[in-house]
Amino acid sequence: MEINQLKDIIENTWNDRALLSSEASQNAIRQVIDLLDNGKLRVAEPMGSDWQVNEWVKKAVVLYFPIQQMKVIEVGPFVFHDKMELKKNYAELGVRVVPHAIARYGAFLEKGVIMMPSYVNIGAYVGSGTMVDTWATVGSCAQIGKDVHLSGGVGIGGVLEPLQAAPVIIEDGCFIGSRSIVVEGVRVKKEAVLGANVVLTKSTKIIDVSGKEPVTYVGEVPERSVVIPGSYTKEFPAGSYQVNCALIIGKRKESTDLKTSLNDALRDFEVAV
Repeated sequence: MEINQLKDIIENTWNDRALLSSEASQNAIRQVIDLLDNGKLRVAEPMGSDWQVNEWVKKAVVLYFPIQQMKVIEVGPFVFHDKMELKKNYAELGVRVVPHAIARYGAFLEKGVIMMPSYVNIGAYVGSGTMVDTWATVGSCAQIGKDVHLSGGVGIGGVLEPLQAAPVIIEDGCFIGSRSIVVEGVRVKKEAVLGANVVLTKSTKIIDVSGKEPVTYVGEVPERSVVIPGSYTKEFPAGSYQVNCALIIGKRKESTDLKTSLNDALRDFEVAV
């Protein structure tokens, strides 16, 4: 079925949930999930310097849950009870998956991805050469670029609703430090480096303090920025308190372009990795 046909059926089913019981709607929904699983369709895709969110694809992911039945999945001594299949054929895909890493069917892992014990949810896209390190999680529909390192315990948020909300986007060559959290559609642009424990939400102030005057961003980290956790003073009725923010302390140097040297991008500024 052609993409435009799929889109029409998904939109009609979204507007009339009674159609969920029809074979045509169920087949269209499952075809969209299969296209996501194979990387032939994406929830969001780069369009020049910006990204386009395909809301109808997110709708298909949401509609997939009610047409699936709960069932027991047994993997050796491990037992799961869920509606979603697990991703398979890793050898054919050229993906390294270390026990106990799990990716759900409907997530795409490009050739060369390495999954340490970690988790990738439905609708996510992970580019080639990316390391999803131990206990890192990639939420539903998140878009992870090529040659990215998601360090241990990183949390990349998922998003299905509201439908117009953009997913979290981590672009090519980024390094996301241990225990960092990126949620609510934040975009981390190419080759940026987040130090350990950086937390970014859609409302987090991201303040460039590398120049004579601070420059504040919200919702995105500029290319090649080196970012650490910070705080600023905010006045409340009860008094002055410190509120979390992120600080851009400089730009990544040319000498830290190699993935194996990314930790040095933080050490250059004498901050924790």
